[in-house]
Amino acid sequence: MSEYRHEYKYQCALQKLLGIRNQIEPIMYQDSNVGDDGTYTIRSLYFDDYNNRCFYENVNGTDPREKFRIRIYNGDTSFIKLELKRKERGKTKKLSCHLNEELCRMAMEGQLLPIEAVDSAVYRKFCIQQSTRLLQPKVIVEYDRVPYVYPDGNVRVTFDLQIRSSDRIENFLDKEIASRLIMPTNQHLLEVKFDEYIPDFIYQAIQTERLQQTTFSKYYMCRKYGMGGIVL
Repeated sequence: MSEYRHEYKYQCALQKLLGIRNQIEPIMYQDSNVGDDGTYTIRSLYFDDYNNRCFYENVNGTDPREKFRIRIYNGDTSFIKLELKRKERGKTKKLSCHLNEELCRMAMEGQLLPIEAVDSAVYRKFCIQQSTRLLQPKVIVEYDRVPYVYPDGNVRVTFDLQIRSSDRIENFLDKEIASRLIMPTNQHLLEVKFDEYIPDFIYQAIQTERLQQTTFSKYYMCRKYGMGGIVL
């Protein structure tokens, strides 16, 4: 999907998340990609340049801003995505392409990728920024997601649990990696994403807990509170 979407984030305790889940379960659908326990694990490797521009753009609220990441699900190395996430005027857009494991490992090691290897504008932009901005892998972000969807408005409500950080970039494709929780005990993240509108009954279900919106950035927090402290 290449269109800009609204993306609201709320930091809240597990008890509140469970209350919201009880409200939306009867009116939304579970994402078809979840496992038997209703979750899947997302692991992303984020890139930044020699000036840590993406990190500081998050600090300063720069608009627009972009960052690259490589993402896998449930430790499955047969499906690897390179993603470009752009934030502009309060909305977000994600563009992506597939990478094979060989290219992923090259990127993990900070090697320049061959620009002709993948026929994708996202991939070519990443290769150019590797050369011009000296993009390098900086941190791994991992969390367990409980996702719900609703077709009208293309609504997606997700509970991101146990958000954790790792600087073991060389282990990105391993089944298990050493990591550290980066949020206070019992704190997790609720995200609400939609196109142009969100149905009132979903909005009301979420707002029953009187949540306050946050500008939480997983990348920023994992860089700031990573295993070895802030990485600058």
